[in-house]
Order: sequence, then structure tokens, then C-alpha cells
Amino acid sequence: MADIIAYYRVSTKQQGESGLGLEGQETAVQSYARQVGATIKANYVEVESGKLADRPQLAKALAHAGRSKATLVVAKLDRLSRNVEFLARVMNSAVEFVACDNPAANRLTLHILAAVAENEAKAISDRTKAALAAAKARGTLLGSARPGHWDGREDARLAGLEKARGMAVKVR
Repeated sequence: MADIIAYYRVSTKQQGESGLGLEGQETAVQSYARQVGATIKANYVEVESGKLADRPQLAKALAHAGRSKATLVVAKLDRLSRNVEFLARVMNSAVEFVACDNPAANRLTLHILAAVAENEAKAISDRTKAALAAAKARGTLLGSARPGHWDGREDARLAGLEKARGMAVKVR
């Protein structure tokens, strides 16, 4: 393997701004590149949920890797996807890819790991929904309705309200 196209993904804007999740991924990919004697030709960074199949930076990274006959490298398989169907599409493309957390994985192993990751993502979602429903049933205010949410950001709330009123007038 001579050339690597690196793809890094975090799920939230806060993770993207802090850079902490990205730093760990970059370290893993750089370490892998050193181990195999490869050169990182390009880095693609995305701040997007892994649930979404439409990820522009991933599409660019895959296209770049395909054009240059490079290997797409991700720090962990779940940074690429937690969806078996999506991962199968990537595996069926002409692009070779490696996950640093399991670089020797074959197609079978990748399918199994993707199925486990998909199941874990569903379990996390179910637990979160149940916890939010229980909190709401107890009378806890959620989201922007909770006390103190707009402290220091009242101008942003009012600007959003004004924008919404303007759109409502246009719609009517």
C-alpha cells in the first residue's frame, strides 16, 4: 500500500469544534500509515451523523481514493458506518478501505462488525428515547423549554422567533 486517503468523522458540531475526537482519529491513521509505510495523500473531515448515507466529504474521499487507486483509511469502522447496507455498498465499490482498529479484517469480519455496530446504534437510540420519554413523563422540560437554556442567548432566540414569524407570513 503506497497511498492513503484519510476520512475522519465526528457526529456533532461540538465534537468538531473541540477537535478531540478528530485528534484521536488522526493519530490512529498516522500511526497506521507509518506501520505500513504508506503516505497520506489527502484528509477528508466530516461533522455529520453516521446514520446519514448522504455524506459529501465521504463521497469526495471515496471518489479521490478510486481515482488515485489509493486506500481509504478510517480510524474505526464505526466512523465509516454503523449500517450493514451502507458498508456493503462501500465494500462493493472499487475502493479498498481499511479500519485502523481492525486492519486485518476480511469481508466476513467487516460484515459481522458492522452488524454489531448497527445493533449497538439501535440500542443507544432506544435507550435515549426511553430516558427522554421517562423524563418528560416526570414533568422535566426538554430542549429549549428547559429553564436557563436561553440565558445569555436571548438575542438568538428573538432573532429566530422573528425569522419564523416572517416565514409564517410568507406561507400564509
